[in-house]
Amino acid sequence: MKTNPVKRALKEGKPQVGTWLSLESIFATRFMARVGFPWLTVDIEHSPVSWETAAHMFAAIADAGCVPLARVPRGDHDHIKRVLDAGAMGIVVPMVNTVEQAKAAIAAAKYPPVGDRSVGGAIHALNFNAAAGDYFKHANDEILVVLQTESPEGVENAEEIYSLPGVDAIFVGPNDLKFQMRNFTEDGSDPTPEEFEAMLQRVLSAGKKTGTPVGIHTMTVEDCQRRIDEGWQFLAMASELKMMVNEASRVVKELGLAAESDLAKY
Repeated sequence: MKTNPVKRALKEGKPQVGTWLSLESIFATRFMARVGFPWLTVDIEHSPVSWETAAHMFAAIADAGCVPLARVPRGDHDHIKRVLDAGAMGIVVPMVNTVEQAKAAIAAAKYPPVGDRSVGGAIHALNFNAAAGDYFKHANDEILVVLQTESPEGVENAEEIYSLPGVDAIFVGPNDLKFQMRNFTEDGSDPTPEEFEAMLQRVLSAGKKTGTPVGIHTMTVEDCQRRIDEGWQFLAMASELKMMVNEASRVVKELGLAAESDLAKY
């Protein structure tokens, strides 16, 4: 059975930079899977990607030798089960604020006796170049489990969450974390850049203390490299949508045409 190289690289302390897919395009996915990123995450939380299209995207990524991940809408058993049965080689679970939520997500990704993942399906084994029986035997060792820290509550519980068996990496969604921090400002405004950076550094410190790789979404190569230098390991670089819009906007600007700004945050 094919192993998960991203999971192994993270265990070895090697940074892994990938990107987000949100266009629901198998055509675009086939190209993105070949540009050199070690992993690609199909975003099923904030995009209109359907379950069937997601399965085709996972297959296109895996067939190109890249690792397909899925960001599920939330850490429910049925969502995690569906993406893994559809061939994702790992999950990214949003808004994990408590130890209980973390334990539930981890359990849903692992077959008994480690977890409570339901046994079924056949497509998943294809992406690992395995027979179904071999997949059921080895999947617990190869599925990558990434939990997202996106709120001050999640940061408060970080060390306990990050220490749980089965957590392979942590990922910060900066926009959500910043918006959730509004609940702790007097007028509901954004935190200051200094306050926000201090919160990010708490995540990084918790990851280093527990020995758990932590990562973050970045928008520029410079920012991505800076975070790697700080010790962040699981990093996303924009998205295929953001890259397309950025390049199109650059061309339009150079042609002297009127250009819209801020079309895509990610």
